[in-house]
Amino acid sequence: MKYLSSLSKKKLVNQTCLLRVDFNIENTDLHGYEHGLTRIPLRVERVLPTIKFLIDRGAKVIILSHRGRPKTQISADSQRKSALSQRRSAFTLKPFAKILSKLLKKPVQFIDFNFRKSDFLKLRNKIENFPPGSIFLLENLRFLPGEEKNDKKFAQQLALLGDFYVNDAFSVSHRAHASVVAITQFLPSYIGLALENELKKLNQVMKSPKKPLIIIIGGAKISDKIGVIKNFLKKANCILTGGGVANTFFAAQKLPVGQSLYEETMIPLARQLLKSKKIILPIDSVVGMGKGAILDIGPKTIKKYTNIIKSAATIVWNGPMGYIENKKFRKGTSETAKAIIKSRAFAVIGGGETTSIMSKVKGQKSKVFISTGGGAMLEYLAGKKLPGIEALKLSA
Repeated sequence: MKYLSSLSKKKLVNQTCLLRVDFNIENTDLHGYEHGLTRIPLRVERVLPTIKFLIDRGAKVIILSHRGRPKTQISADSQRKSALSQRRSAFTLKPFAKILSKLLKKPVQFIDFNFRKSDFLKLRNKIENFPPGSIFLLENLRFLPGEEKNDKKFAQQLALLGDFYVNDAFSVSHRAHASVVAITQFLPSYIGLALENELKKLNQVMKSPKKPLIIIIGGAKISDKIGVIKNFLKKANCILTGGGVANTFFAAQKLPVGQSLYEETMIPLARQLLKSKKIILPIDSVVGMGKGAILDIGPKTIKKYTNIIKSAATIVWNGPMGYIENKKFRKGTSETAKAIIKSRAFAVIGGGETTSIMSKVKGQKSKVFISTGGGAMLEYLAGKKLPGIEALKLSA
């Protein structure tokens, strides 16, 4: 694979880069940042060094991203006015042009698009008239049907805009989409600075983790995490469980779980995994009123898990310990986050709910790496090949 960090100024000056990022950020988080209530969204913060690296060396940058899952797409024969629906405006990337302009202290040109090959060529000619270091942001790629279909024709048209391609979006690298996979067939392609660092951190815990290695798995579904559990079962010292994952293990033991969230179809596999003494289950729980639902790990479990975390040298954590949407059932997850921060361990943490809790906990986090990917992190740590990474390996 080729890395952007290896390219000299000579190779970048006056070149146009198509930079794939991930600005798939909820409106609530975006509005919170715009009103000073939250910090810079992590996925925005992580790509800033790559953008600066490119423009400081005289390259022009066209930023590519998707946002959400817009059901209303723009077809090739649709009229522009009819295409601009309320749904489309809810998923526009336009607010990010203002955000990036402020953070980079440089104007970012927002570009809406049309869909014929001639339009891409016209846009390319327009961009060529801008000076080196110019930055552009293209509208949400998922408005176009070719993106999620990994359409080669669309990718080829998109490639007309640039001289080379950089993937700096780990969080979408498990998706076989046109701007992630197919585009690498038409342009020299590189790994961006954020993606390079992400792979380095994940490879550290996969290939050469310092022991004791502790895996913490929570969240709603054990089916999403099963690959990670299997891949780390031999190399980890233990696997701590919570949330719906732990509930499925309880059900596999035929313990009463009431109306708790668990996956009945995963019970046979859970029984097989429980043959390993490395799977650690909660020893007490917090139960919701009236429904008998397990909604958090209990105080004895928090104490037990905290002591185990204290001994760790490496930690991987994905998924909350309880129903964190309700403050009453957030303590298990918060205390887990505090224990990790207080520990001496290098920790890799992923998943939107998990990282949101971690960001609210005070303390020194220099040894904590927050992954930008939830699903991508799980697949990578499960040992699966990510389409976006494999495409970069095959790129000329």
